[in-house]
Amino acid sequence: MESAIGDPSIYRTYRRRWLVLLATCALGCSNAMCWLTFAPVADQIARYFHISMDQVNWLSMVYLVVGIPFGFGSTWILDTLGLKTSLILSSWLNLAGCTVQLLSVAFFVPKDSWKFPLLMVGQTFGAFAQPLVIFAPTKLAALWFPEQQRATANMISSMANPLGVLFANILSPLLMKEPSSISLLLGVYIVPAVIACFLTTIGIREKVPPTPPSAGAATSTSEPFFTGMKMLLKNKAYVILMICFGGGIGIFTCFSALLQQIVCVQGYSNSFAGFCGALFIAFGVFGAFFLGLYVDKTRNFMETTKIFFCFTALTCIGFAQVSRLEGQAFLLAMVCSLFGLFGLSIYPVGMELCVECSYPVGEATSTGLVFISGQLQGALFILLLPGLAQPMKSNGSYQVGAALDWTVPTLVMAAICSLEACCFVIFFHTEYKRASAEDDGQTSPLLGGGAVQ
Repeated sequence: MESAIGDPSIYRTYRRRWLVLLATCALGCSNAMCWLTFAPVADQIARYFHISMDQVNWLSMVYLVVGIPFGFGSTWILDTLGLKTSLILSSWLNLAGCTVQLLSVAFFVPKDSWKFPLLMVGQTFGAFAQPLVIFAPTKLAALWFPEQQRATANMISSMANPLGVLFANILSPLLMKEPSSISLLLGVYIVPAVIACFLTTIGIREKVPPTPPSAGAATSTSEPFFTGMKMLLKNKAYVILMICFGGGIGIFTCFSALLQQIVCVQGYSNSFAGFCGALFIAFGVFGAFFLGLYVDKTRNFMETTKIFFCFTALTCIGFAQVSRLEGQAFLLAMVCSLFGLFGLSIYPVGMELCVECSYPVGEATSTGLVFISGQLQGALFILLLPGLAQPMKSNGSYQVGAALDWTVPTLVMAAICSLEACCFVIFFHTEYKRASAEDDGQTSPLLGGGAVQ
């Protein structure tokens, strides 16, 4: 039972916040699965569509290319039209993308002339859906959850995207052992898209809760969109965060998209590459869960991010060294696990830090620019690193095209990660503006006066 709106100075929570959170998680997970459907089975996709590995990489790249310009529109939609409009639009775009992908392998579609273009069109629909949902976690946490639950809610909804990547890394190699299995692969992946579309369309009934859960929610998006953009670009701490933390997102994107190509040339199977990607995500989600609880209690956003960013750079260096070795499956799996534990786990904490250092700018605008920075850097990395790879003398077990030596690209990736970690640790300093505003007497007791849990 939900309470009626009473005294506006009393902040309240509603049980249906968990339904909104569930719908957002389902959508984020489905969209991430669609993004990385093909990377873990890149060689099989190339064989089925008779295309090059560079063209396969574009199935992942299109998300980055579309996400950069459309990301600005997505921040405006979230901060101006609201969370409900953004998530419902995203869910239908995501479902449309999965449907077109499935049609691309239908028996009546001419194989050579239409199949791959249709597949790319489906990926493009999914790419339009991505920023609308991936920018939403901080907005969702701020609007629907009380102060002491914000970081945890943000962590849960933010980790839906990597969880989808995990499922893709596990399911794609299992479902597509032969190129002819692509219809089964795409048929399975459309199911979560249908579920997510149903949950968002039916479950999200209003733009904001009737009564805000905190003072931060009451003043969410208090600055006009373009005014907020100008404020962000004049905020030195935010610009450093946007470049350095965005670089971390770009490294994650690049690692996820190219992992199969990097390890398979050393004799590892698609299934093992998917397993390493799954470990990366699983340990990241595990670490994010405990970090979310920790920062909810301590508010040590900046210190936590800096420490874990440094460990991320060290494990990236470790991956660059270990991925060169043959027959070191255990060591490679361990390095990928640590890479996820340190690197991926700070993603939701970093998003909360964006809001804290940029308040009172709208949450979607502040986190959206960081993610756009990550998309741009990720696209550059995915274009740059394969170009640095050199042909190997022996193809080994790699089945499509000339096998490449990824030693230089992985070392360059580690160097970029280390540089951005050092710059972030040295130059980034900020006060927690939203927390300070709430602590300076702008809040009433968070759950007083008949709050509904």
